[in-house]
Amino acid sequence: MRTLKLGMSGTDVMQIQALLRKMGYRITTIDGIFGTQLEDAIKRFQSSNGLTPDGIIGTQTWNTLNRYLLGYDTYTIKSGDTFYKIAQSYHTNTNLIIAANPGLNATDLQIGTQIIVPYGIDVVDTNISYTYDALKTDITGLKARYPFLEIGAAGSSVLGKDIYYLRLGKGENQVFYNASHHALEWITTPLLMKFAEQYLKSYALGQTLGGRNINELFNNTSIYIIPMVNPDGVDLVLNGLNPDNPYYSRLIEWNNNSTDFSTNWQANIHGVDLNHNYNAAWQLSKDAESAYGITGPGPTRYSGPSPESEPETQSLVNFTRNHNFRLVLAFHSQGQVIYWNFQNMAPAGAKIIGENLSRLSGYALDNATGIASYAGYKDWFIQDFNRPGYTIEVGLGTNPLPISQFNQIYSQNLPMLLYAATV
Repeated sequence: MRTLKLGMSGTDVMQIQALLRKMGYRITTIDGIFGTQLEDAIKRFQSSNGLTPDGIIGTQTWNTLNRYLLGYDTYTIKSGDTFYKIAQSYHTNTNLIIAANPGLNATDLQIGTQIIVPYGIDVVDTNISYTYDALKTDITGLKARYPFLEIGAAGSSVLGKDIYYLRLGKGENQVFYNASHHALEWITTPLLMKFAEQYLKSYALGQTLGGRNINELFNNTSIYIIPMVNPDGVDLVLNGLNPDNPYYSRLIEWNNNSTDFSTNWQANIHGVDLNHNYNAAWQLSKDAESAYGITGPGPTRYSGPSPESEPETQSLVNFTRNHNFRLVLAFHSQGQVIYWNFQNMAPAGAKIIGENLSRLSGYALDNATGIASYAGYKDWFIQDFNRPGYTIEVGLGTNPLPISQFNQIYSQNLPMLLYAATV
């Protein structure tokens, strides 16, 4: 990580602001700008952790902050320790320590044994610009806190970033949720990550979530999640174009000779719209490009040179073929609408499920039209598997939606996320 100090800005600064706020430090604005308020909070953090209080986030301060970003510490058992005493000193829950250390006998703690101690704060932040680095950190932290979580990579992006998947549960019924096919629609990633964290925490503590018995759901269903299909595109939107990007010059050309990708870029780093790259009426999508002024790679709607030309699309296709998904939900923004059909191929019962999703969320149930009705992930799933697939358009406004909409979006979508796992 780079050294951060007064006057600097970026998504990494925003992460630190969000972290310190939830730790109780006075941070009134999470804006990614390193101002005097953050400097003062860093000095107090450094003093509390035996570091030189210079207000600069260098290597040592980063390393200490990183424990809290990950949401856990590694602790060595000492004489007289109990889980209760450790939990008290870390301001956390005893049951979370037990969940993080399966197989360890709480009544027979051995001196010198190293254990994982989750902090008493959640891992996933929902008030930041949610980058690929934030995703990686959160997945690492969740895996340590909840070792029964299965994680892996479904493939990799053009630039070699892992396309991570999570598996919640161990049941035979399999469903699949994915997000951020489109770079501007990155708000859908923290939506699925916060759901994953709350689901895992509810299971670990034996609690319900949204009125659902999570222990029962965990044992009967496996919820697979790919929270960021397009990591290259998301980082381009949130962090800007790095001069060492191998597509630097071409990206500027594809972006109408502009270096600003923050308000218009939906595609991957090849300038291909991933949700127009699936082999489901792909040629119709390609034929429709001219009517939208699309002549090649660019911010949106370009279907690529051929179906499944992109590694991200190939990863989703292969991942889907290697599982037995009963139902899929693909999350996008915006419009508060659910698209449920593809060229009248939706199987019997799909509309009823869609109506239930609509009732639970308050979102309208509809059919896509024009170029938006071709070559998407749920189109391909319906076509090739003859099973229910849905595109969920969360929120209202202009993409990228402000993160201030997150709480409303989450409350609208949580009932759907839980219901879809029971179908």
